[in-house]
Amino acid sequence: MKYPFILASSLSILTAFSAGAEPRTFEQCIADIKVDAQSAGISPQSIAVLDSVKPLQRVVELDRSQPEFTQTFADYFNKRVTERRISEGQKMLKTHGALLNKLQKEYGVPPQYLLAFWGLETNFGGYKGKMPVLDALATLACDARRSQYFTQELLQALRLGDKFGLSFEDMVGSWAGAMGHTQFMPTTYLTYAVDGDGDGKVDLWNSTEDALSSAANFLMQLGWQRNERWGREVLLPKHYDYESLGRDHRKPLAEWQTLGLTTVFGHPIPTAPMDAALYLPAGHTGPAFLGYSNFEVIQRWNRSEFYALAVGHLADRINGAKPLKVAPPLQPRRTRDGLKAMQQKLIELGYDIGAADGIIGSKTSAAIRDFQRRNKLVPDGFADDATLNALGLDVASISSK
Repeated sequence: MKYPFILASSLSILTAFSAGAEPRTFEQCIADIKVDAQSAGISPQSIAVLDSVKPLQRVVELDRSQPEFTQTFADYFNKRVTERRISEGQKMLKTHGALLNKLQKEYGVPPQYLLAFWGLETNFGGYKGKMPVLDALATLACDARRSQYFTQELLQALRLGDKFGLSFEDMVGSWAGAMGHTQFMPTTYLTYAVDGDGDGKVDLWNSTEDALSSAANFLMQLGWQRNERWGREVLLPKHYDYESLGRDHRKPLAEWQTLGLTTVFGHPIPTAPMDAALYLPAGHTGPAFLGYSNFEVIQRWNRSEFYALAVGHLADRINGAKPLKVAPPLQPRRTRDGLKAMQQKLIELGYDIGAADGIIGSKTSAAIRDFQRRNKLVPDGFADDATLNALGLDVASISSK
């Protein structure tokens, strides 16, 4: 095994803390994890592998890195739903059609969705990551920021060796420990991975059958609704009031139809007995989407709203659908410090949004909508230039084209 990012020694930045305790060295941390592993019933052979794990400086750097500017929906979406990826997905649909159809019958997940996940996670297996997984997980387990979570993932990674007979040296993946074609974390691998090719092994790196079968099983277990789509792009009526936005405001499709939403072809929203939530990832000037139950399932795989929209639309395009009716608009990126300043302004105005952390969650969006409504702006909850100006912020200083 190669270690391209090893620290020269166990540096003090790799420490784990408990209440009232002194920082631990990397060696002390690993010794404690060995005790946890013994208590968890992990085999001595797997525990012994911890003797050779090493901290990776690059993992710490990646975990700490946070871009100065936030990503716009257009930035995210256009880099992921590309003509090349759509074309490759359609080729994979032909290549693996028999397997994908079999999985749809067994798990209820149509082929285009499995392909969309596969495409976004590793570009259909083109890049599965090169980090030694145990080293990466040990580094994060022995770092204070998310020690508890990654300690459990490290223990689960050791269990993979016991359960599936995986070679720890062959376990490579992302800097955070995600593995294989579908980038499963160890807990997900251990819980949901299945033997799709019937060879008695569960290998998400080298077996496409195992990887796609495991993805289908995972989605089914997360609650995938058979015979339902993820959602759809919709058009809003001219004078929409923007009262109901986001996952906290789900409504029956019949109610969305009553509110005047239509398909992109101008037809009434179908009134199947389903609930949906409305999403405007780029504000009122961008595309609008209704997300159904399966949209929420996609977000259980990855919580990002942008990710879920990309998966849904990529699946549609692989299945032959047209591009979005309303293209994601090119918008200025905001600095995180600028978004914190915006949140602080809202707090000063009496809005309860929690901490000013630069992350736009549901409370911040609701506060923005209320502020916009009070100031006769389009109340879409999106921090556009007009809203930032109304808050007294210097838009140019916190934005980048």
